[in-house]
Amino acid sequence: MVTINRQITLAARPVGEPKESDFKLVESPIPVPGQDEFLVQVIYLSVDPYMRGRMNDRPSYAPPVQIGEVMGGSGVGRIIKSNSRRFRVGEIVSGYFGWEEYALSDGSGVQKINPELAPLSTWLGVLGMTGMTAYFGLLEICHPRAGETLVVSSSGGAVGAIVGQIAKIEGCRVIGIAGSDEKIEWLTGELGFDAAINYKTCPDLNAKLAELCPRGIDIYFDNVGGITTDAVLPLINRRARISLCGQISQYNAIEPEIGPRLFGLLIEKQARMEGFLVFQFAHKMRSAQNRMAEWLKTGKLKYRETITKGIENAPKAFIGMLRGENIGKQLVQLADEKPQSTADHGRDGASAA
Repeated sequence: MVTINRQITLAARPVGEPKESDFKLVESPIPVPGQDEFLVQVIYLSVDPYMRGRMNDRPSYAPPVQIGEVMGGSGVGRIIKSNSRRFRVGEIVSGYFGWEEYALSDGSGVQKINPELAPLSTWLGVLGMTGMTAYFGLLEICHPRAGETLVVSSSGGAVGAIVGQIAKIEGCRVIGIAGSDEKIEWLTGELGFDAAINYKTCPDLNAKLAELCPRGIDIYFDNVGGITTDAVLPLINRRARISLCGQISQYNAIEPEIGPRLFGLLIEKQARMEGFLVFQFAHKMRSAQNRMAEWLKTGKLKYRETITKGIENAPKAFIGMLRGENIGKQLVQLADEKPQSTADHGRDGASAA
């Protein structure tokens, strides 16, 4: 019987790009559920760009991770012990469990998921926070209309790839910006983007966008900020909508990047730029997940995952994701999807102590 819980904690606050030495692998006893609590064996762990901000000591929309504290993050797992009447042994759940192999929960923010609806990993990707970010950030913020031109940055990543596909479902013309020829081929081939640009090899991003968007840009879904956004803004149309999802190009910056400050164009074009957090749409997520699941079943929506195995490799996966080394959703697999023997697991609603 396994008795050790392995966790990844924050060892030091990064200066610039995170290093593996900024994290520490620690071991502790597997926790025991108390009253109304349950124990989750985490199967898949999500690593996402927003976590970089939580490694700093200045608060944002979420409090910083403290030195020595377990890194925060979403996961999907199986309940293996339970003292809760609402959550039973064997059920599959998703929640903010952190970077650890076994997590305690009282059910706050935890969602039961149906493994028959879609693969477990998708509940952290296309049907999880990633997919919901794409869905609401596009449909609720930008209100796409058939025939409009949309540009999405970091389109080879977990959010951007879904944004482009939803826009195609809505009848838009879609231009992606990504960082490798492999991603460009995937976007324009399997995913059906109208065109895509490798920003790492493109000598003049603004000129290339102007060539591919002869009628201007109606919608920009911004995942990266920086010089990419500087190239897009001069091409926006009157009444354009811009969804501010992320600023990944700035997350490792030691000093603020000096830009051309083009926001006056928003006035000239009577355009709207709006930031959002996916949690503000929590009351609509179940219906959105059902709609997205139907798109998956019918083949309208496709996805790719980059899966790294072993919690000890979570820091490496996280750093690689920030560099754009993944295609689609980056996950870390901590356990097999098939359940282990339940001989050591607590019974439903019974004390696991």
